[in-house]
Amino acid sequence: MTASSSPSGFVVVMGTAGTGKSEIARRIAGRIGCRFVEADELHAPEAVAQMRDGFGLTDEQRRPWLDAVCDRALAQDDRPVIIACSALKRSYRDLLRARLGSARFVSLEGTAALILERLQARRDHFATASLLASQLATLETPQPDEDALRLDIASSPETLTDLSCAWLFDGAVSARHRA
Repeated sequence: MTASSSPSGFVVVMGTAGTGKSEIARRIAGRIGCRFVEADELHAPEAVAQMRDGFGLTDEQRRPWLDAVCDRALAQDDRPVIIACSALKRSYRDLLRARLGSARFVSLEGTAALILERLQARRDHFATASLLASQLATLETPQPDEDALRLDIASSPETLTDLSCAWLFDGAVSARHRA
């Protein structure tokens, strides 16, 4: 697949901490040869410190961050742009769609046990296992009207990337891999 045959607009790879958003988003961007935006890099230092201490962000704290994610994505000179961003609530996804004009979502989902295992194995990231309960409580999975692909993270990164690209280009994904 080449950038010339890529989908237009923005693709947000979403999910709680530990689902592999950054890895899968980078893989998709690399596969189709387009820009990648890492939302975690755009958090205010105070927000990072708060999350490192195990406290989730409020909606009010997330708004400037989501605006910064949109600003960074819109500043890219070509499309598509692949964005790794938690986008846990529908209202956050609605904000992204309103600001970006066109956004599709790949929702990475898994069991709490699998996500916890991944978070406990992770090093040097501000989003630790202490945030998982609040993120799962906040999570509103995408609904059928949201143009989203829901995938089970028990699959390999290669499979998740393949399925995401197949959906982005032809809309075809086996129900066997869906979350």
